[in-house]
Amino acid sequence: MKLLLWLSRIVLGGIFIFSGFVKAIDPLGSAYKFQDYFLAFNMEGLLFLALPAAILLSTLEFVVGIGVLTGIRMRLSAMGALLFMAFFTPLTLYIAITDPVPDCGCFGDAIIITNWETFYKNVFILAAAIIVFIYRKRIRVPWTGKVDNLLAIIVTAGVIFLSGYCLFYIPVIDFRPWKVGNDISELVMPTEEIADTYLIFENQETGETREYPADDYPWDDPEWAEVWEFRDQRREVVQEYQEAEIDAFYIEDEFGDDLTDFYITRPGYLFIVVAHDLYRTNTRAFEQRITPLAREAEQAGIPLIVLTGSSHDAIEQFRHSYQTPYPFYLSDDIELKTIIRSNPGLVLLKDGIINAKWAHRRIPSMDEIIEEGIISR
Repeated sequence: MKLLLWLSRIVLGGIFIFSGFVKAIDPLGSAYKFQDYFLAFNMEGLLFLALPAAILLSTLEFVVGIGVLTGIRMRLSAMGALLFMAFFTPLTLYIAITDPVPDCGCFGDAIIITNWETFYKNVFILAAAIIVFIYRKRIRVPWTGKVDNLLAIIVTAGVIFLSGYCLFYIPVIDFRPWKVGNDISELVMPTEEIADTYLIFENQETGETREYPADDYPWDDPEWAEVWEFRDQRREVVQEYQEAEIDAFYIEDEFGDDLTDFYITRPGYLFIVVAHDLYRTNTRAFEQRITPLAREAEQAGIPLIVLTGSSHDAIEQFRHSYQTPYPFYLSDDIELKTIIRSNPGLVLLKDGIINAKWAHRRIPSMDEIIEEGIISR
């Protein structure tokens, strides 16, 4: 039983810690997932609770996981884990059956699993939670009750601080396709299918069949053509077609022209300001940081563009109000939220590769970017 208890604690605590951590470093991403569920279940009135619920959930998961694994407030932690699983296991079964949202979001963007995989995972974790709860009194810690309480407070405060920091700026770890170092010019393009085609011919005199590569058969030999007649063809797939990892991203101008390839595959540096909603964006960031940076970048020969999910009317109103001397383009607002968890946020590309990302509170000047070595003079 000691071995089974330890294995249960490691599995239960480890999964809770991981699940809580990946949500804590991306509170906005978790809030978006809560919004998806609220909309799917016709609970629009609870949308304002999405962010507080996301932070609360990640904090509870992480604290319970630490408690189960280390023994901090063990009885309370074991009870918390069991209540968690007793609630979420039947809930995930219902979600798996009805499929209101394709991805449960239980591991944030770190690991994407289906709703049925989530349910099976929860059944396994529930078994571990039951074992830990039954034998919770056997788990002892070498410190006193006061230290136990202090450690619980420190862990709770630490994970809340982490969520606040990542909410105020951007996630300290990025699990999305738009993370620094990724080649976006490759990720927005699908993997085309590669296949070899073979032609099958039949000898009209002997009935023999032969197979030739489509680009290498004696079609220009009259003697061969008199005897051999085409019957069929066969395709041998060498490389399967795969959708682009980033499949909803586009850059579209006011005339509906698609400029995605023009900007994403262009050589050199490119600043992209992401403002998924111009009505809710931080206007001071545009006035005090983005517009001055755009002028400095123009002098350095580096273009700066803004991508938004807002309407053309909203764009015109915004440009007129804040006198923005740079182009605005339309893009998918959901994809823009994926690019950077900031409204606005700044992304620097070089040859289609993401070099750096900044939340609006940390958008630097051109001189600061050069001093940090991100852009060479």
